[in-house]
Amino acid sequence: MLYDVRLNLHYDYPYPVEGGRHHLRTMPLTLPGMQRVIAANIALSPKPSEQTAFSDFFGNAVTSIAFRKPHDTLDLTMKARVSVTRPEPPLDISPNLEGLGAEIDATLTLDATSPHHFVAGSLHAPLEPAITAYARDSAASSRSVFELAFDLCKRIHADFDYEPDATNVRTLSHEAFRLKAGVCQDFSHVMISGLRGLGVPAAYVSGFIRTIPPPGKERLEGADAMHAWVSVWCGREAGWREFDPTNAILAGNDHIVIGYGRDYADVAPIVGVLRTVGRHSSEQSVDVIPVAE
Repeated sequence: MLYDVRLNLHYDYPYPVEGGRHHLRTMPLTLPGMQRVIAANIALSPKPSEQTAFSDFFGNAVTSIAFRKPHDTLDLTMKARVSVTRPEPPLDISPNLEGLGAEIDATLTLDATSPHHFVAGSLHAPLEPAITAYARDSAASSRSVFELAFDLCKRIHADFDYEPDATNVRTLSHEAFRLKAGVCQDFSHVMISGLRGLGVPAAYVSGFIRTIPPPGKERLEGADAMHAWVSVWCGREAGWREFDPTNAILAGNDHIVIGYGRDYADVAPIVGVLRTVGRHSSEQSVDVIPVAE
């Protein structure tokens, strides 16, 4: 699938802010055999005093910006043309839990894709006994790690309510688990916490998803959204597989990857510091538009 993607972020500050330094993670990645960025750019208003680009440890594209002059708004527009061609799901050749532990121990690397980075609790997805117990029910009925992960993905979809006002970007996995409600970020954190509690490496994926309007309805501009799902290490032969607990599916050609991390904190679209007074407000809109090939 070929897509034109547009992300708009708008920030309003109650008073002019100064000394802003931010890292932006909003650019899609080129991933061999799965996703190719044909063209992409970021436009900012006001224009930053400094702007550089680099890749972080996990290989995510980062734009670093700094402002010397005061400003009371910030607008970011990211545009990209991306081709997504995920391969058909292969046969399940993942081991069981016991076998997975042995394969993790035998993986003698600490590069960005190593499972060792994704087995411990993290800021937004700490290990929590209640979530581990919930995930263990999936392990009891599964013959392989892939089956376990997919069963947990579908159970979260069935057991949790999608309620945007129930949580915020600072909500931790155990808080969303107690509420049994939240958004894609929360469902992903719960799944990650549960899998890691069982010793299964799980990573957070930030990206976009194309939404399809109901039959007979026109697609609304800005109706798509930033999205989150989970990448699970299913052993040395099966590798990393991606699951979307918000929709109870494997990630497919409608999923466009921005980046990978241990949780939301590693791939937040904008992080940084500035001198300000009071609270700011923000707005977001996303368009994922299929392009005829």
